[in-house]
Order: sequence, then C-alpha cells, then structure tokens
Amino acid sequence: MRVTHVITRLIVGGAQENTVASVLGLQQRTSWNISLISGPSPGTEGTLAPAFDHRPGDLSIIPQLVRPVHPWKDALAWRRLVALFRQTRPDIVHTHSGKAGILGRLAAARANVPVIVHTIHGPSFGPFQGLAANWAFCAAERYAGKFTTHFVTVADAMTEQYLEAGIGRPGQYTKILSGFDLAPYASDFDVRGIRARLGLRADDIVIGKVARLFTLKGHEDLLAIAPALVRECPAIKILLVGDGACRGALEEKARALGVRERVIFAGLVRPAEIPGLLAATDMATHLSRREGLARALPQALAAGRPVVAYNCDGAREVCINDQTGFLVEPGNLAELKERLLQLARDPALRLRLGSEGRRRVHDQFGIDRMIDRLRRLYLELAAANQIPVT
Repeated sequence: MRVTHVITRLIVGGAQENTVASVLGLQQRTSWNISLISGPSPGTEGTLAPAFDHRPGDLSIIPQLVRPVHPWKDALAWRRLVALFRQTRPDIVHTHSGKAGILGRLAAARANVPVIVHTIHGPSFGPFQGLAANWAFCAAERYAGKFTTHFVTVADAMTEQYLEAGIGRPGQYTKILSGFDLAPYASDFDVRGIRARLGLRADDIVIGKVARLFTLKGHEDLLAIAPALVRECPAIKILLVGDGACRGALEEKARALGVRERVIFAGLVRPAEIPGLLAATDMATHLSRREGLARALPQALAAGRPVVAYNCDGAREVCINDQTGFLVEPGNLAELKERLLQLARDPALRLRLGSEGRRRVHDQFGIDRMIDRLRRLYLELAAANQIPVT
C-alpha cells in the first residue's frame, strides 16, 4: 500500500514533529511505501528535513507550496500535487496543516486518489482572525471536507469545532493523540549543568515556555506580568525556548519592562534538547490563542513539570485544574500571575501536579500508541475502500 503525506512546511513545530514521526514510524513498522511532500521551510524557525537525509527519496519539496495565500503559487502547487499523485498513484493521501490540507485534498480528489485523510492539528478558522478571513477559511474547509474520506484530530476540541462548523459527519472523525518518545523525559539530566549553561542559578524558580516566537503564542502576555512576578518572587526567571519572527520585538519588550535580565531566550534548539531543558524548569506555561493540543503541554508533564495554560482548544484535555496544573481564561493576566506565583511558592504542589501529569501522559502519549492507532485506521479505510494491503 502506498501512502503519501502532505504538509505545508517542515519547520520545528508540533504539527511537523507529529507528521515526521508518523511517516518514519510507519516506515519502520510496516512494509508499506510511505512518503512525504512539503513546501520549503525558510526563516528562523528551523527545519525537520534532515530527518530524511538517510532516505532522501521519501521527501519531496514543492517550492510553490508556501504558507501565505498566494493565488499564482497556490495554483502551481496544486498542479504539481495533481501531477505527483497521478505519477505515483498513492492509495491514501494524508494531509496536514491549513494550506497543504486544502490544496492537497483537492489535488488528491482530482487525481482520483481512493482515500483522502486530513489531520486537524489546530483550527484554521476561529475568533483569532478577522470576520472576512474567518469566513473564507471556514468556507475553504467546508469545501475540502466534501472530498475528505476521514479526519484525524489531536484533541476532542478540534472534532467539536469542525462539526459545529458543518464540516464532515461524526463517524468521519478519529482522535489520535500526538504521541512522542517518552523515554528521554525519564532520563537523569544534569539539571545544575544545564542551568549553568543558560545562566540560571540552582535556586532560581524557572518558568519555561516552549513555542515559536510568533503571534498568538502568548509570549507578550507572559512578559506583561513578568515585572509583577519578579517583584513578588525575586527568584523567578523565565526561559523561552524557540525562535521566530517576533524575537526582536519580544527582546525589546523585555528590556522596556525592565526584566530583560530575568528572561532567557534559548533560541531554536533541536527537538532532542527539549527534555533536558524542561527538566531544568520548575513549571511550564503555554498561552496560545490557537492550538489543537500543543505538544509542549504533554512534554512538560512528561518531564514531571506542572503546567499553566490558557483554556484554548485542546489544552483542557491535559491541563486539568489542580490535578496536572491550572487553566486560565485567555487574557486573564491577573489569574495567570497568581497561578504562576502559587506554583513558585509551593514546591510540594509542583511535585504533586507534575507527578500526576507524568502518570497521565505516559498512559496516553507514547509514540508507539500513536503509530499503532494510525496504522489500524489506514487498514480500516483500506478495507472499506477495497484497497489491497501488501
């Protein structure tokens, strides 16, 4: 059986890590022909393309498949996808992310691909954008939904939002949590050494945030309360892991607020470094206004660190009040500050919440579980569409 995945970019991010893990995991666990098509990944956000250096034929780059809406490039990307699908004749096309999700599904339908699957890693429409853009993206998703055999979601919240928008039917949705390798999070890290390299002291109370430095990720909100946090708890430091277009503006804001020396910009790091960096924190926060279910949340819990998150999309499915952390309504900076201070002042609370979070994550987010569920879904869809599996 031939399966082709399509994604807009291979930057360092949750959806991209999920997609690469799915492709590589299925290659290792099946005899199927599994490949990936992506657009280019320029800029400061890194790339996961080197994961395919050992099998370069399994990754194809379409230069015109870019993230912004660009009618001419979009048309060229669609034509190239149609040509590739007609040439390689995949049994299943599995798309990811907004642009590739639309163009990839429409191209697969034109090329008469028998099964078309789309993973909803996060909403492509919603209150985070203007009315016109929201209408346009919602309409595009409804149209692409007409050609979609099955949807995979990373959180129940995504299923609910898309069904409420009139996209698909309940029986077309399957939730498959975005799994990852849990073993590194159980490693015995040299926390003191990691902290020293970052300029952190052993007795600092470190709030970690793993996310691209980009709009809607909530870095501005965290910096806005930083002066009050350090005034009330002088041991607090903030560790920002990731890079992106907003780095310069965020560094300037930290300087303007007088907390630049309290905020460590770790920059872009390899995914393999995340477990050690989280181990060097005391808690983690994720304040995105648009996210399916941020991998940073279960990753922090896997490291035994409690989380404070905005009640957005799927966050409530892993950040459970007074069990694994605290949920805060988006924009409620007063409560955000109080919850972070509560954790900073109470080591026993951090230990209790982090331990429970680690237990839950190890039951649900293993990468083997994700790959097995995806493999079984493909087998079910192949059987329903009379596709021979070899």
